[in-house]
Amino acid sequence: MNKDEILLEKRIQELARISYERDIPVHTDFLSLNEQTIFHSAKASFPPVSVEITGGYDEAERKVVCFLPSYEEKCSYYPFCCVKIVPLNDKFAEALTHRDYLGALLNLGIERAKVGDIVIEGHTAYCICMRDMADFIVSELSRVRHTSVYGTVMECQDFDRKPNTVEIEGSVASIRLDALLPVAFQTSRTKLVPLFAGEKVFVNGRMETSGSFTPREGDLISVRGYGKFRYIGIKNTTKKGRLFVQIQKFV
Repeated sequence: MNKDEILLEKRIQELARISYERDIPVHTDFLSLNEQTIFHSAKASFPPVSVEITGGYDEAERKVVCFLPSYEEKCSYYPFCCVKIVPLNDKFAEALTHRDYLGALLNLGIERAKVGDIVIEGHTAYCICMRDMADFIVSELSRVRHTSVYGTVMECQDFDRKPNTVEIEGSVASIRLDALLPVAFQTSRTKLVPLFAGEKVFVNGRMETSGSFTPREGDLISVRGYGKFRYIGIKNTTKKGRLFVQIQKFV
């Protein structure tokens, strides 16, 4: 690990210790997939404290780690919320991208770790952010590229995320990551295998460098540069013993 990764690991361990010793809720900022891998690797060193990791909706990529006190089985108050960003005049709104929205937020001086996923639906964007940033975003964000916008604060549970997915089926010799990726992304295994060594494959937010890893039903698999999919399971077995699997790919 590099210096920044070592510091992050120590910070996460310190938060776990504080939560356990003081019996209080504490949390990280939003963690990227690489940073979530550091969290998962450090879990063995935590005291016996309950942990919840979430990004506001099921398929969120950037997530916050919440350490819970003994009197909570589930986080009762999440440290993040959602800012709904819409154009002042929908008729003249541009087709804005994730990069456009993120760039506009960072230009306000907001740290990247304070912003979670940004989900775009038509001309509307839902920006998940730490609560202490929400009012600032609403107050200061008035333009994204050339489009005038305004924001309103809402709770993440009111953000009815309905991801666009396609169902994909295919046959594999065994349930291994390096067999499932070609089914999901419709390209050759030879092209995809180097992604493991390149540290670009993540299962439920944890980096996986072995193509022989066996995912479980419901696991969310993210691949940098390709997208993400959920492994649904085995549908049936062919006469030749190959496994017919089902995958839900996010588009």
